[in-house]
Amino acid sequence: MSNEPIIRLQNVTKVIGRTTVIDDLTFDVPQGEIFGFLGPNGAGKTTTIRMIVGLMSTTKGQILIKGKNIKSEFEQAIRHVGAIVENPEMYKYLSGYLNLVHYARMVSGVTKERIDEVVKLVRLEDRIHDKVKKYSLGMRQRLGVAQALLHRPSLLILDEPTNGLDPAGIRELRDYLRQLTRSEGITVIVSSHLLSEMELMCDRVAILQHGRLIDVKPTHHFTQDSEQVPTYRIEAQPIEQALDVLGQMEGIQEIELLEEGVIEVMTDREHVPDMLAALMQQRIRIYGVQLVRLSLEDRFLQITGTRREQIG
Repeated sequence: MSNEPIIRLQNVTKVIGRTTVIDDLTFDVPQGEIFGFLGPNGAGKTTTIRMIVGLMSTTKGQILIKGKNIKSEFEQAIRHVGAIVENPEMYKYLSGYLNLVHYARMVSGVTKERIDEVVKLVRLEDRIHDKVKKYSLGMRQRLGVAQALLHRPSLLILDEPTNGLDPAGIRELRDYLRQLTRSEGITVIVSSHLLSEMELMCDRVAILQHGRLIDVKPTHHFTQDSEQVPTYRIEAQPIEQALDVLGQMEGIQEIELLEEGVIEVMTDREHVPDMLAALMQQRIRIYGVQLVRLSLEDRFLQITGTRREQIG
């Protein structure tokens, strides 16, 4: 696998009127990765995607796709890209198969064998000859992905691909994207407001706010913040006595009673054995101890200072 990134953004800025929508955005995405865009409403996710696929020009900076500049070498750059920006548009009165045939006529080198291959890849073999108007939203999303893959792109870009999908459809799309990166080495860029799904789907995520890049790193690094004192959830009885014992110990920063029989303790890892030993010495029954990990949503809210209802 090449070390050269599939896509590179260098100091990308977009100014509309007097407003800086995207401000000095710089990051790389390597081959075979699922890369996620996160941000509150208006953060600049869709604007960034539109610039990547050439639907909107940059004011400053450059976007390179496999080393080709999307502005000065558009045809050479865009041939490596398959994309669904917002919703996949299909002819609903045609079958899924005829939609793919129609698109294939506009792209050189797409054979009947390749159409059959992508149909199998997105698992639409049983319904591909039905009219699109009979498809569920999840099936239309899969057909859109099939269309985007016809010309064998190196980079697949999906803007809010889970919109309108039920939980089963979201899981199916997630599993499919994972399969794509493993079997074909395709790089996937995804934007979504469903943070729990991004946590399960993405290898790395970039957080945007007010058009600026706040942070970009592997997903699990967001949920394992080494700078934060760990929190442990303890299930014990009698809980009042457990609170009493722990309240007298050194090294414990915070104790909170969550519900009957369950408490959360904020303390460093090295204090855990002493904490449990003190509880057992007082014949307190311990039913479970669990390290509490922040979800991607929790970290996102901490980093951006965004209220839950603003996420989008």
